[in-house]
Amino acid sequence: MALQAMEGFTFGCDPELFVQDSKGRFVSAEGLIPGTKAEPHPVEGGAVQVDGMAAEFNIDPVTNFVDFKKNIKGVQRQLQDMLPPGHTLVAAPSVIFDEEVWEDSPEEAKELGCSPDLNAWTGDVNPPPYSESNPRLRTASGHLHIGWTNDADEYDVEHINNCMDLIKQLDWYLGVWSLRLDRDKTRRELYGKAGACRIKTYGVEYRVLSNFWLKNDSRLEAAWDRMQKAINDMRTNFMPEAVHSFKFNHKLIESINSSTRNSLIERSFVYPVSRIN
Repeated sequence: MALQAMEGFTFGCDPELFVQDSKGRFVSAEGLIPGTKAEPHPVEGGAVQVDGMAAEFNIDPVTNFVDFKKNIKGVQRQLQDMLPPGHTLVAAPSVIFDEEVWEDSPEEAKELGCSPDLNAWTGDVNPPPYSESNPRLRTASGHLHIGWTNDADEYDVEHINNCMDLIKQLDWYLGVWSLRLDRDKTRRELYGKAGACRIKTYGVEYRVLSNFWLKNDSRLEAAWDRMQKAINDMRTNFMPEAVHSFKFNHKLIESINSSTRNSLIERSFVYPVSRIN
């Protein structure tokens, strides 16, 4: 059974998925679904849009797991129904598009329009993702949104510090966990480094994870549980400053950035990986 949501918080997400045609080729979502970054297409429980070569959806913020899962499943189902026959959504963290597909895709779909995000560990702006070795490489994320306020000043130092503290905590609870299950190392060479986030007026967006946690219900519930546990434990055990783990922060960051599991990190983790899938 999923953990109860932390009181006073809301939870959402905006995953990206790739589209595969009947021949098994990954194709651009441009022209297949409605919605843009500037004007997402509303659906029941959220909205959908084209994001470069991928399809993206977001859900309305919720305060419990039942609605979290319901909105994700419902919006994803509506998105799937919009695709032409024989096309399907795939939760792949990274894809290299065939040259033929790439050449046939509109130029606007190839543009990397996503603005840079922040590194909570350093406070620096992360460089925008781009692969010089293969410009046809694209990645897909599974961003999580956590809210606890309304109309906060995104430039307020106290709000920024609160957001970044939570992101660091989430790296311990979600980033470490992802190393066990997300076997795709290509994405994180470009995108989703440790501490990746965006400060929002409602709270913060955790941008480290790929879409791997959407592949089955067990992972979806685990992502939810780890969010709840991370927030709850900040009151008594803030991992980045905990006596038994603060000295491993740099190893945590290295592990996430290189997509490499580290036994020291897993042993120091107060909420064992075995407890939540």
